[in-house]
Amino acid sequence: MSAKPRHRDAIVGAATRLFRRQGFAATGLAQIVEVSGAPKGSVYHYFPGGKSAIGAAAVAAAGGKVSATIAGLPVGLAPGDFIRSYGQLMAGWLRASGYRDGCPIATTVLEEAAGDAAIAMAARTVFADWTSAMSERLMAAGLTRPSASTLALMAVAALEGALILARAERSDDPILRVSESLGNLADEMA
Repeated sequence: MSAKPRHRDAIVGAATRLFRRQGFAATGLAQIVEVSGAPKGSVYHYFPGGKSAIGAAAVAAAGGKVSATIAGLPVGLAPGDFIRSYGQLMAGWLRASGYRDGCPIATTVLEEAAGDAAIAMAARTVFADWTSAMSERLMAAGLTRPSASTLALMAVAALEGALILARAERSDDPILRVSESLGNLADEMA
């Protein structure tokens, strides 16, 4: 078993936090190095593709955390309660950040995916993973595969949009309202 890369995780973590707060374009390599505490040479060692490679790694890492959060919500929730619970978590995270933290995936994708194949691929994988994780949980809660798949896609899209609105309004109300509406829809589908 090989040793864990010494500074790679710190670089990805710093990039994720910076992209979440200020976006991909506004984040420079020097800032990533400074926040990560890693030597500048580590950036080029672990990410020879530069900022684009760091962006793809940050998208994948942040996406993995969200997938784990979805999978880690309490088992046995009704479909609507599952969606409401996830919405409440999102709202709590945003509130705790003082409405400064957005989604590092959304900011990176909106700025770079059209011109960066690696970031676009990482984003497609992440969104597919989220949709799959939600769909699996909704099926476990009693929805049919087609209903769960459709509702999961709607939830990912709507909650990402609600996060943007909530950040702009400096209020968790959009997230809570959207998750409540999606929860009500899930209750009707069950």
